[in-house]
Amino acid sequence: MNEEFMAALQQVEKEKGIPRHILIEAIESALVSAYKKDQKDVSNIRVQMEPDTGAMHVYGYKNIVGEVEDPQTQCSLEEAQKLDPHYSVGDVAEQEIQPREFGRIAAQTAKQVVVQRIREAERILIYEEYVNREGDIVTGIVQRFEQRNVLLDLGKADAILTQNEQVTGEHYEQGLRLKVYIVEVRKTTKGPQIFVSRTHPGLLKRLFELEVPEIHDGIVEIKSIAREAGARSKVTVWSREENVDPVGSCVGARGSRVQNIVRELRGEKIDIISWDPDPRVLIANALSPAKVTEVRLAEDRKSSMVIVPDNLLSLAIGREGQNARLAAKLTGWKIDIKSESQAAEIDRIAFEEEQARLLEIAENEAQESVDAADVDADGEFQPEGDLPAEWADADAEEFQPLPGDEAGDYHDPADAAQAAQPKSEKSAIHLETDEDETRMRKKVRKKDKKRREKFEYFEDDEYGNQ
Repeated sequence: MNEEFMAALQQVEKEKGIPRHILIEAIESALVSAYKKDQKDVSNIRVQMEPDTGAMHVYGYKNIVGEVEDPQTQCSLEEAQKLDPHYSVGDVAEQEIQPREFGRIAAQTAKQVVVQRIREAERILIYEEYVNREGDIVTGIVQRFEQRNVLLDLGKADAILTQNEQVTGEHYEQGLRLKVYIVEVRKTTKGPQIFVSRTHPGLLKRLFELEVPEIHDGIVEIKSIAREAGARSKVTVWSREENVDPVGSCVGARGSRVQNIVRELRGEKIDIISWDPDPRVLIANALSPAKVTEVRLAEDRKSSMVIVPDNLLSLAIGREGQNARLAAKLTGWKIDIKSESQAAEIDRIAFEEEQARLLEIAENEAQESVDAADVDADGEFQPEGDLPAEWADADAEEFQPLPGDEAGDYHDPADAAQAAQPKSEKSAIHLETDEDETRMRKKVRKKDKKRREKFEYFEDDEYGNQ
């Protein structure tokens, strides 16, 4: 019987992939439960099974106390020393028991425990196997459909392909073999749940690693992937060796390597692009097949403006913006595509705005200078050293100090002449005061106007020469 039992144990180990020591522990636990169910006199027992021969031994153990209160779990020192004279109070006395044959209930209990333990061990092994394969691809067979989810048979476990991870336009039939990407493995009471995807960019990366030996060996590296599952994908590749062409390695002879990936993805278009550390070159390559004229970067905002010929604008943008959208995901830059005519118009408007801004600054500076000159013309004293030479000479002729005045007091020459005349003539001159004052004001206004015109002429000439 032991030989048959060991042969059955070996067969279960081979089919389930469960190590023998786990199976033996399950059997030992099942026998303990069965013995407790059948034998009511002993509650503390231990079953030991020899892994080579299959022989089983049952041991009962009790705590040694001075006064026995519970005969099922305790024994006196005298009883224990009959088994071994070295026992003392506080030790655990262990004795081998010869169990009777189990009844139907005990046998059924043992069977249930063994099956349960084997299932738990199998679930743990499956979880440990697939949790380490997250981010990898596996091949599954479509088994059945639950609502809108597809259940795949992976061999040892079932995987769940949810609706969000299914490619739009793909149709799945029972028995269809699919390569899927393991997204997550969850541990539940009913066993591990494996969630897979057909839309994840990692699926495309793993397919390239399977088809391209240079990528698998690390000679060619995939830098980034942008994918819209079922429609189009863009991949940037870079070679660690100068004599290895990264794009050619991925394409293969006559496109054989990339065609295998396209067939697995059910006709999805794949653009393979050479990676470059210069963002301008990378953005220009990412917008292929469109040819780029110029790339302008705004590094503080991580954005760029790409200029293309007028006849290639729609090609660069792509259908519903797909090409530009994938290029932005691939490079990590915001991309604004403009045609050459649009870029020229933007440059013209920017130039005019800059010219208007500079002209406004110049006018404000000129106005401030004119306002300062108006303050001087309204009667505020200004030293001759701060005035132009021609203005100082003209003013020197019109303003002379009167005799007896303090230094620094200046009067009009007409007032000086009036003061030098006799008193008889002062009355006549006094009658002409209003007319003279009117003429003087007109003269001053005229002279001030000439000064302003002269100042504006010099300011305009200086700005124009700049």
